[in-house]
Amino acid sequence: MKKIIDWTLILLIFAGVTLLGNMIGYDIYNWGAVLGILILITIALLGMIMEEYIPLNIPAVGYIALIGIFISIPWFPGSGYIVEWTSQIELLAITTPILAYAGISIGRNWMDFKEMGWKSLVVAILVFIGTFLGSALIAEIVLRVQGII
Repeated sequence: MKKIIDWTLILLIFAGVTLLGNMIGYDIYNWGAVLGILILITIALLGMIMEEYIPLNIPAVGYIALIGIFISIPWFPGSGYIVEWTSQIELLAITTPILAYAGISIGRNWMDFKEMGWKSLVVAILVFIGTFLGSALIAEIVLRVQGII
């Protein structure tokens, strides 16, 4: 049960940072985006729980992908709403906190990160900002080269 609580807290942190990035970077300020991120973290949490408790050798990302595909199929009840709400979350807004967490997780857990001191927090913030700006710059260049914008 402790693992599930830890996973939920981490996913809620991701959700908050993703929504913030969605608002700042893409001017998306509606409840559909909030519902979309709640759906995404619920799918992720269910996938991680399934990996933990189902005795098959399938990674959590497999379960997460299967759940996502299943609930977005048109014949699934409410799939139209699910697709509409989750499509309001921009991909780059999601990747920024995930990449920052991946960088932090090199220390293996948050307690190790905490022991590193305040300088690590500054580095983490700079990683968030740099990843977001770098991703936005690459997206801008690619979209301009393709003539989309």
